[in-house]
Amino acid sequence: MKYEFLRPAESEFEEAARYYNRRQRGLGNRFMKEIRKTISRITESPEAWTPVSPKARRCLVDRFPYGIIYQIQDDRILILAVMHLSRKPDYWKNRHWFS
Repeated sequence: MKYEFLRPAESEFEEAARYYNRRQRGLGNRFMKEIRKTISRITESPEAWTPVSPKARRCLVDRFPYGIIYQIQDDRILILAVMHLSRKPDYWKNRHWFS
């Protein structure tokens, strides 16, 4: 199954990777690798992860305090947020992802 990021989610992903690379050389690259692994798990079994709203689910990222919020659409996964688990848990709910 294909996946696509909402623009704000892609920005969150890139910003977090930059933050981790500033903290420690190569850490942002490890973060990006874990995000990709998580997306792979989602695309393999999209309904396996925890529902967080009627139309969205969350899959936790290994080794980092992040979750990926996504929506299952006909033939793709739409990533709504790459969220830090300790910050404003429902901030992504105001994003307009229905098209």
